[in-house]
Amino acid sequence: MTDLITPITMPKFGLAMTEGKIAGWNIAPGAHVDAGQEIADIETTKITNGYESPAAGTLRRQIAEEGETLPVGALLGILAEPAVSDAEIDAFIAKFQADFSSDSTTATQDEHADPFMVNVGDLTLRVQEAGKGTDTPLLFIHGFGGDLSNWMLNQTTLSATRRTIAFDLPGHGGSSKNVGDGKPATFAATTAALLDKLDISKAHVVGHSLGGAIALELAKAFPQKVASLSLIAPAGLGRDINMAFIDGFITADRRKTLEPVLNYLVHDKTLISRKMIEDIIRFKRLDGAVQGLQNIANACFPNGQQADDLRPALVNFDGPAQIIWGADDEILSPNSAKDLPTTIKVTLLPQAGHMPQLEKAADVNAAITAFID
Repeated sequence: MTDLITPITMPKFGLAMTEGKIAGWNIAPGAHVDAGQEIADIETTKITNGYESPAAGTLRRQIAEEGETLPVGALLGILAEPAVSDAEIDAFIAKFQADFSSDSTTATQDEHADPFMVNVGDLTLRVQEAGKGTDTPLLFIHGFGGDLSNWMLNQTTLSATRRTIAFDLPGHGGSSKNVGDGKPATFAATTAALLDKLDISKAHVVGHSLGGAIALELAKAFPQKVASLSLIAPAGLGRDINMAFIDGFITADRRKTLEPVLNYLVHDKTLISRKMIEDIIRFKRLDGAVQGLQNIANACFPNGQQADDLRPALVNFDGPAQIIWGADDEILSPNSAKDLPTTIKVTLLPQAGHMPQLEKAADVNAAITAFID
């Protein structure tokens, strides 16, 4: 009856993920589980994410304990119907654990390509690639204070048939901290130069928040390079901006002050992990990091409002465009997506905040896949 047993294993949420911690089980042993139901919360180095069951069945065993950290692919639990005996489950577990060797762990760690550095003019940008298909490449542009890991739940899925590129904007992550004048148009010119460096003539562009404004500037100045626009909670479509988040992100220098600021990002506040907070504090200690963020804020959000009106750039874009927004966004209001031409598809995701690509990754991935295909 081993074909009636489904192993629940540590998922690989992002390209660089090698291990995860069981933050908590949501289903007790003996309970029925539907396919796609969140059965556990997995804490990664960046965020805590719900693990959706790969199949329907009864949760017969919880192998991993809450608080335990395990490598990707390790056995977490067992799904099986009541007809499957305990002895059969014991035998299945013993074989799985014997087959899951340190070699398996090493192979999992080597599955992804490490980020690499690209020189663009006077700047050095950290880039992460995935996928080698022949379809039009896809480019991710993150938002204010983010980095390429903001796409950890999206890039792997969306790279099945195409080359995908995520990178750290100037002033962010592992890229040079010189942000120039800090304006979206300047970042768009750098993005266009990066595409040239990577020998990409045209790409589907996915932009989040400030990255959405950069994507719009890219489409306006370099329309030949943009196959489509998928804008996630984009800046540039309205005037309002939650300056408590912007100012707090720049000034907060310890966990106690930064955590409530990061809570603005998500509907489910439990998704903000201790490691995520620590990584941001560590980043802000780099030379030039805080000053770069301040320069961007001064250029993009003077007097507590968005400086750039990019609705004309969106309306005048000749290619297909869509907007995805979390209904509970506390940083940029989804009302900014109102009164756009009907040709621009708008998807509003319930119970999601400013980062639906992390909170509702499956929905965002499905929307982008259907759109660019």
